[in-house]
Amino acid sequence: MGREIDEVRFTREDRQRYREKVKLDIEVLRRMLDAGAFEQGRKLIGIEVEFHVVDADGEPAMINAELLQRIENPDFQTELAQFNIEFNVAPHKLSGTVFREVEEELETSQRYAQSQARGLGAQVVTIGILPTLSGFHTTIQNLSANPRYHLLNEQILEARGEDLVLEIEGPEKLELSTTSIVMEAAATSVQLHLQVTPEGFGRTWNAAQAISAAQVAVGANSPFLFGKELWRETRIALFQQTIDTRTEELTAQGVRPRVWFGERWIDDVMDLFDENVRYFNALLPLLDDEDPVGILDGGGVPHLPELKLHNGTVYRWNRPIYDVARGKPHLRVENRVLPAGPTPVDTIANAALYYGLVRALADEEAEPIERQLSFQAAQDNFFAAARAGIDADLYWPSAGNVPASELVLRTLLPLAHRGLDAWGVDRRDRDHYLGVIEQRCLKRQTGAGWQVRTYRNLRERGLERREALTDMTRAYLEGMHANEPVHTWEVPRA
Repeated sequence: MGREIDEVRFTREDRQRYREKVKLDIEVLRRMLDAGAFEQGRKLIGIEVEFHVVDADGEPAMINAELLQRIENPDFQTELAQFNIEFNVAPHKLSGTVFREVEEELETSQRYAQSQARGLGAQVVTIGILPTLSGFHTTIQNLSANPRYHLLNEQILEARGEDLVLEIEGPEKLELSTTSIVMEAAATSVQLHLQVTPEGFGRTWNAAQAISAAQVAVGANSPFLFGKELWRETRIALFQQTIDTRTEELTAQGVRPRVWFGERWIDDVMDLFDENVRYFNALLPLLDDEDPVGILDGGGVPHLPELKLHNGTVYRWNRPIYDVARGKPHLRVENRVLPAGPTPVDTIANAALYYGLVRALADEEAEPIERQLSFQAAQDNFFAAARAGIDADLYWPSAGNVPASELVLRTLLPLAHRGLDAWGVDRRDRDHYLGVIEQRCLKRQTGAGWQVRTYRNLRERGLERREALTDMTRAYLEGMHANEPVHTWEVPRA
């Protein structure tokens, strides 16, 4: 969850002072990098999982405050809408049986949240976009109570100067406009964190960008929005369009979007932080009393709150993170491309693929991926995977344009095995979780694919659209809570 704030009003002077403070933070960060002040050698990972809260029929339930009060665990936090919550897994060392351990934590926490939700006549569900969600649920009245969300909503709309417009076309087409960002809460995700050294940051970020399309293709789980069948990972388009501060004219002029894939490979982390200041104005220009220069000159470690807050309002699919833990500064890559769900075992299989591939590609000295794959091809792959999921054709060096399932089976899974071996991951765990990805590709069944086939079969049985979506959601909930990987789920016959 982002920083909590009180309700405020910003002046032009606030924005000018904030810009200068962010620039100062960046110069301090540059000094720290030049001095070698960053933590080295700790291969830590962290995972954040977002949940929808639903009633007994799978409809959104506006009770996140009451549910969090019952859960009473700081690892669970509020999210944008009253039907969202988030769970944060504590950092783990990436080695040994880490994936098995994290899956157990996720499953235990999910069951606990479910038991507490039951006491309120509700349930929790990990799914990219809830199929039963309607425009009635995504109104400003259902924004979470945290003032941060209300202020962010106000600032995005003020920066845009007009209503937000959503246009997504897949098998069906959705067009609508809205006067709030609450629609973005329809999308829930998994964020994967990886602590890296400053020297390794550029290669790691480039690798994460290169494989993002494959992640989306095999992890797609968001095919419906407001009752329409759209992209296999509709969440990508939804997030990009609902957090867009640009008017049509600014878009035509080439102004960068707030939700951004990027436009080039990088050499180091400063490339990204410099872009943040160069291309993006402040959405939440909140000034802190910290004197970063004084702290650094005095031998301390500054927290750089303005830099962190500004970075948190530039929604890269792979985001740089500066943070301080145990009095030591460190850098992380935050991978944000994956939807939530379907199950804990699927979530960890997705994580194993990501961490394995990133390590294998970042370690490749002779022929780094950024010298083989154009950035434009990586971006084209990303959106092709969002549209078609596992049925997308993706370009990869030496393979050409191939189906995503074939690319993963023949090229990327062997790389992921090698990367997990380099991390020192238990081989049984390596084989188990990457085996889940393998079976998804062989059976060509992702969460999105299961949802679409189930929905279409229910329609062929004669169910109306709304009834079919509701029945499909109930069946999804059963599979999710059983924690059986989605490639094993049966699709009801028509």
